[in-house]
Amino acid sequence: MAALALKLVLTPLLIGGATLVARRWGPLVGGWIIALPLTSGPILFFLALDHGPAFASVAAVGSLAGLAAIAAFCLGYAFVVRRAGRSEPARDGWFAPGLGVAGASLAFAVAAVALQPLVAISIWLVLLVVLVAVTIAARLIPRSGELHPPIEHPWWDLPGRMVVATSLVVGLTAVAPLLGPGWSGLVATFPVYLSVMAAFAHRHAGPAAADDVLRGMLAGLYGTAAFYVVLNLALLPLGIATAFFAAIATALVIDAATLRAVRVVEGI
Repeated sequence: MAALALKLVLTPLLIGGATLVARRWGPLVGGWIIALPLTSGPILFFLALDHGPAFASVAAVGSLAGLAAIAAFCLGYAFVVRRAGRSEPARDGWFAPGLGVAGASLAFAVAAVALQPLVAISIWLVLLVVLVAVTIAARLIPRSGELHPPIEHPWWDLPGRMVVATSLVVGLTAVAPLLGPGWSGLVATFPVYLSVMAAFAHRHAGPAAADDVLRGMLAGLYGTAAFYVVLNLALLPLGIATAFFAAIATALVIDAATLRAVRVVEGI
């Protein structure tokens, strides 16, 4: 009961705070914010509490592999939107953003199925694949160089994100024994918030704004990759609390460097 209460309190607080920060700094930094393991991190934490550090350690490798699937998601969105041949927000409506999310989700699913066997081989092989995939995706998605107006969000956006995130954490930790650690970790990385943020940015400011969200997301994945690697290596020898502290500290150091680099490059 105490674990369930913690899930119901911690998860919406993390998501709500990150969402408000993202809205303050625009689509590029917003994408970087949602690259943080705001859903998968709590899921791994509760998997460790519910099923033990060994289970969560393997799940962390699954989540690491999921970052390459997120790179496929970003490329899928950018590719589908450009193939649709639409560019003006007023003309696009919700058709192009919806088509982009559908194509990107398919790309994520295909990549996840292809990547899952790697989880049992070596974390270092998975890390190499992730770094290559994220770097290539970041280079292929064009930089707009534009300043985008604030995105208007419906009243239900923030509470909706909190509800979805909390439902994912509670639901996935409940069915984790059926999925196994590898699939649990991988499924936990599905970019729900990236889908929402990219679609809204596209709808209100055009595909260039969505590209900024995607590129910000990709820039933030390096620190998230470090988070999963440290968890995998530290959970068994150091225990849950120390491993998560070390993983969070490592990710924050790397993320601070990537955010600084992004803001210098973009001039923001």
